Amino acid sequence: MAKILLVTGTDTGVGKTHAACALVRALRAQGLVVGVMKPVASGCERTADGLRNDDALALIAASGRDWPYADVNPYALAQPIAPHLAAIADGVTIDTAVLDVAVERLVAQCEVLVIEGAGGWRVPLNERDSMAGWVSRHHWPVLLVVGLRLGCINHALLSAESIARRVPLVGWVGNRLPPEQAEWRDNVAALDQRLPAPRIAILPPHGEPDGADGFDLKALLSRL
Repeated sequence: MAKILLVTGTDTGVGKTHAACALVRALRAQGLVVGVMKPVASGCERTADGLRNDDALALIAASGRDWPYADVNPYALAQPIAPHLAAIADGVTIDTAVLDVAVERLVAQCEVLVIEGAGGWRVPLNERDSMAGWVSRHHWPVLLVVGLRLGCINHALLSAESIARRVPLVGWVGNRLPPEQAEWRDNVAALDQRLPAPRIAILPPHGEPDGADGFDLKALLSRL
C-alpha cells in the first residue's frame, strides 16, 4: 500500500506547490514511484482539454509520469477564489467521495502519493466538509509549509496546533519567500524550538534545496 502525505500551508501563497514539487523530485531521486494530486484547484485556465491548473500540471511534471489529469485534479474550478465559493460559481458541489475514488486509483500505481491541499489547512470544500475534515477522516499524515515572512511564527504555530489535534504532523518545510527577510534564520530557529515536528527542509525562493538545506527524507519517511 502506498504511503500518503498531504502538503498543506499556513496560508495561500506560501509556496506549497514549490515545496511539493521539490519533495516529489527528491523522492523520485530515491527510486520511488511518486503519485501526485491536487484534489481541488481554483483559478484554472480554459484550454482545449478543459480547465487546467498550473499547480496540478507542475506536480505532474515533477512526478515524471503522465498521470490522468482527472485523477490528479478532480475539481478544476475557474474562479481564483476559495474552493467552496469557486465551486458555487461553477455550479458544482465538491464531493469528497469523488476525491476518495481518485486517491484509490492513484495509490494503486505508486509507492508514495503526495497530495497538495488548497489554501490553508482549514479551507472549506462545501457547506459541510473542509480539507482538514477530509484528511482527518483518513488520518493521513501532514507536512506543513511555512512561508518565511512577517507573521509566519504565529501562523505556523496555530496551524500546527490544529493539525496535530487531528492527524500526525510529520514535519515542516520553510519556504524563503521573496523579498527575502533578513531575519529568516531567526524565524527558523524560533520555529525549530516551538513546532512539535521536525524541520524537513528550508527551500530557497527558486530552484532546488541543496547542501545542509536538502530534504531530510529519512526523517520524513520514517514518520509516514
